[in-house]
Amino acid sequence: MTDVTLDDTNKLIIEHLQRDGRMSYATLAKTIGLSEAAVRQRVQRLLDNGLMQIVAVTDPLTLGFARQAMVGLRVNGDLRTIADRIAAIPEVDYVVICAGRYDLLVELVCTDDEHLLDILNEKLRTIEGVSAADTFMYLRLAKQTYAWGTR
Repeated sequence: MTDVTLDDTNKLIIEHLQRDGRMSYATLAKTIGLSEAAVRQRVQRLLDNGLMQIVAVTDPLTLGFARQAMVGLRVNGDLRTIADRIAAIPEVDYVVICAGRYDLLVELVCTDDEHLLDILNEKLRTIEGVSAADTFMYLRLAKQTYAWGTR
């Protein structure tokens, strides 16, 4: 539970920042119709309560991470505990507990194929409870967006 109400104004703030996370408080205030101080306060509450993050999204390839992969894991045991252990691996940038063929989906960002092999062999497959892993290596990122709006 948070102490922030996701009212229409907060939703507008989120939607504008999803499109341009560098938008100034002054511009945002003018666009939404609030004072700059009110916008600054609302943004800070949204951040403090974990309702949003403002981050720089990069292209891993341009930063020297030539190999990305999604790994579907089947596990035995407590999904939350295993997901937490996997999330602690620095090369893991995404972990989701899911239903279906896989119990967990894990996205890895690695420098090269040898790095990917090391993560799979020495880190993921050695975690107690991991029983199977299917690796899907990325060839090209066709779409990535974070501007899905609010409801």
